Amino acid sequence: MNPTLLALAAIGWLAVAGGGAVLALTAARQRKVRLRLEAARGRMVAAQPGAADGVHALPARLVAGLGHLIARSGVLPGRTLNELEQTLTAAGLRGANGLAVFVGAKIMLFIGLPMLAFVALHATSAHPPAQYMMMGGAALVGLLAPDYTVRQVRARHLAALQRGLPDALDLMVICAQAGLGLETAIARVAEEVHAAHPAIAREFEATSRELQITAESRLALESLARRTGLDSVKRFAATLTQSLHYGTPLVTALRTLSGELRQEALTRFEERAARLPVMLTLPMVVFILPCVFIVVGGPAVLRIMAALHHA
Repeated sequence: MNPTLLALAAIGWLAVAGGGAVLALTAARQRKVRLRLEAARGRMVAAQPGAADGVHALPARLVAGLGHLIARSGVLPGRTLNELEQTLTAAGLRGANGLAVFVGAKIMLFIGLPMLAFVALHATSAHPPAQYMMMGGAALVGLLAPDYTVRQVRARHLAALQRGLPDALDLMVICAQAGLGLETAIARVAEEVHAAHPAIAREFEATSRELQITAESRLALESLARRTGLDSVKRFAATLTQSLHYGTPLVTALRTLSGELRQEALTRFEERAARLPVMLTLPMVVFILPCVFIVVGGPAVLRIMAALHHA
């Protein structure tokens, strides 16, 4: 590759990154001013929990600023941005900077990794075809790495929700038996399970806030089911909705659903245990059986070799 083109690409990349950093600093300054005005008016805004909030470090602000720049430029369609935001929300990555950090990371990795690969390969005096192939591979890795990371985070988040939901339902049964309403019970459960199951606590806290500002509980419960996309959470929301709509006993419905979820978890554990013999077949063949053959047949082979040697 021509060094002049490489220098121009580096200058362009630094210019984009610098513009993103300036935009991020401007947005952070505007947010501080807005919060001060709202505090002066007596309308303190509660902080929204999320892994993408609190972007304070300079590299993170730079990535977020670049993402804001790309999102506002109109390069990505609105439908794509909405789908990305829904995916990040389902992974537990919420907040004003979640989408911006994701988009900025994709762009910077897509541009930066090929440049690093070119510098590394240029030092080894590799042939141009190999350089182009490695740079293309680095660009592909940079483009797909954020998606893979988000999928892994989403899988862990959904697994944490799956583990914590039965315990949360048991606490909701206790709250319902104590006479608490739906909104108060959800807020109380979110407070109690925060130390053991922070994922389900954050979801319940968001649902509690939505219940405070909406006139229909059904909309908040549907938002909970849509936000997580988990089948058990959808069943939980549907159970609460039907109980509120038809007036069925809430305690009985929650206790039944909790028992079903625990039975399903036990069934999954039994399925995993049933797969162990099949999974252990290959290690037994590769590592255990050769040792058994050596122990059993080794002395006989040694005697045969000794007899042949004396003969």
